[in-house]
Amino acid sequence: MKQLIAELLVKLAEKEAESKELVAQVEALEIVVTALLRKLGDDQRQELNRGITEALITASDGASAEDASLLHGYIDKLLNHPRY
Repeated sequence: MKQLIAELLVKLAEKEAESKELVAQVEALEIVVTALLRKLGDDQRQELNRGITEALITASDGASAEDASLLHGYIDKLLNHPRY
């Protein structure tokens, strides 16, 4: 029983490390994308938003409504309400 608990704790620690790495990658990408967006003019940004909206519609085909909504929310937040 102790061995099983120890194995589960090791797996949990590995998953937590993977999760932290993914969060760092996402935050790094968010910083880069935000910096790039700030370099664009208004017309370029609007054109980019239209292209992303079209791509999102295509990407949402076959996805669950919940997944599509979540993706749309994150994209909107990144494009229109950046943290950095």
